[in-house]
Amino acid sequence: MSEKREPPIEPVGEQKMIRQAILETGSGIMQDFTPMKQFDIYVCGFHPARDDPSMQMEAHHYCKQVNRDFLQCVLFDGNSVDANLIGIEYIISEPLFAELPEPERRYWHPHNFEILSGTLVAPGLPAVAEKAMLKLLMNSYGKTWHTWHTGRHDQPNSGHALPLGEPMLMWSFNREGEMDEVMKRHTATALSIDFDEKRAQRQDLVQHAHPQCGVDLLKGVFPNAAPAPPPGVRESGECAYVAEAHAGSRSV
Repeated sequence: MSEKREPPIEPVGEQKMIRQAILETGSGIMQDFTPMKQFDIYVCGFHPARDDPSMQMEAHHYCKQVNRDFLQCVLFDGNSVDANLIGIEYIISEPLFAELPEPERRYWHPHNFEILSGTLVAPGLPAVAEKAMLKLLMNSYGKTWHTWHTGRHDQPNSGHALPLGEPMLMWSFNREGEMDEVMKRHTATALSIDFDEKRAQRQDLVQHAHPQCGVDLLKGVFPNAAPAPPPGVRESGECAYVAEAHAGSRSV
């Protein structure tokens, strides 16, 4: 059983619920929730905003596997009954990514570092099952939009009590030292996860890693980042948008 992670903020508003109103009429809830029942894969990871990398969040993904090459995920800021819906992520395989037109590729972040670094986890799964599942996600890409910045668990009241502003395109970390260490340790403690141990357990997956587009998109942005990504994490050089991003690089 995984540890419960409460959301970092409570939304504003009255407590009267639609479900409660239905029950007060004497009607049982008889609607069909089949689509939601298919979201039966749970992973937890971290996202920085592509255009504002200092904005980083822990994200709990509840995913549905549509087919071998495509997953759909809804994102929450925790895994408790009070968790807030903060966004969506679509995950595609390497072959599907290869079919995307160049302008579309700039929206999709690579996953190999998340897997090999041990920071993408499947809470509650035995290590063997978790590793087998993540092996299938090697070389995949995600398109992630956060619609609500509810803040960080290690920084109380750092988010908004309602979803404000425009959706933010999120990215992936691709070097050691890019992720805020305080946030990382806070999550590790709350979920009883040893990220270093998971990283060590997954090093045999390096042999399955291919170069990916987007690894170097935020290169040079994080002052404490390692100068190069670890084994198994390499920029493919096939995406022009990475070079374009370097022309307007910024630091956090």
